Amino acid sequence: MTDVVLKLSARDLVHADLASCGWAGSGLHLADVAEQLERVRTSEVDYLAVCPATDIPVAKGGVDYQVRKGAGTLWQLAVHLALQSCGIGTFLVEAAELRIRNRGLRQAELGVEESSPRARALYERLGYIAYDRRPDSWDEQAPDGSLRRYETMCTLMRKELT
Repeated sequence: MTDVVLKLSARDLVHADLASCGWAGSGLHLADVAEQLERVRTSEVDYLAVCPATDIPVAKGGVDYQVRKGAGTLWQLAVHLALQSCGIGTFLVEAAELRIRNRGLRQAELGVEESSPRARALYERLGYIAYDRRPDSWDEQAPDGSLRRYETMCTLMRKELT
C-alpha cells in the first residue's frame, strides 16, 4: 500500500469558493455561509478554507467572536465526506485555534451534536472538554427543495489555548 500525502494550507474562504463547496451542504446552507462571509469584513468572524495544492476547498469552518466575550466559537465545520478521517479536520481546528490566538484570546469553544460521536472523539483528542449541553435547531433544505426544521442536542465543549 502506498501512502498519499496531501500538502494542505488554510486560508480565508471567499465567495468564489462557494461554487466548489456543494459537498458541505445544501444551497440554503451555502447561502448562509455567504452571509457569514459578509461578517468577515467587520471582523466578527473568521471563515477558513482548507485546500490542497489545487486551492479548491476540501474543508471549511468558521470562528465567531461574538458568541462569548473572550472566546472564539468554532462552527459550521465540515470536511469533504471522501476525505474524512485523513487528519483534515484536525488541521482545520488547529488553523481556527491559531486565528483565535492571533486575536489575543485564549479560549476556544464549540458545540457538537450528540449524534456525532466521531466528531466528539476528535474534539476530545484535541483537548476540548465538555461543560454543558443545549438544544439547537436550524432550517434545512430537503432534496425536494422544501424546508424543514432540524432539531438536535449539542454538547458544549471548550479548550484553553496556550
